[in-house]
Amino acid sequence: MQFIELTGKTLLEVVNEGEIDLKELHESGVTGDSILRINKFGEIELRDRDGWSMVGGLIGNFEERLIAMTNLNWAG
Repeated sequence: MQFIELTGKTLLEVVNEGEIDLKELHESGVTGDSILRINKFGEIELRDRDGWSMVGGLIGNFEERLIAMTNLNWAG
């Protein structure tokens, strides 16, 4: 699976209003300093002490925005 890694702060810049439940992300432990990764399906995973855990997902045309905001391409 290929991902783009980003911080919680960058994720908030990438998402459009109503695209994701920000309260749900916060309750999952996502902060501005969190390390996250998003796959091509829009699934968001949070890095914790022991690995990665699913915390949400993006919908819509997020791919171009994600690549533009992070200046990264998909990596495996």
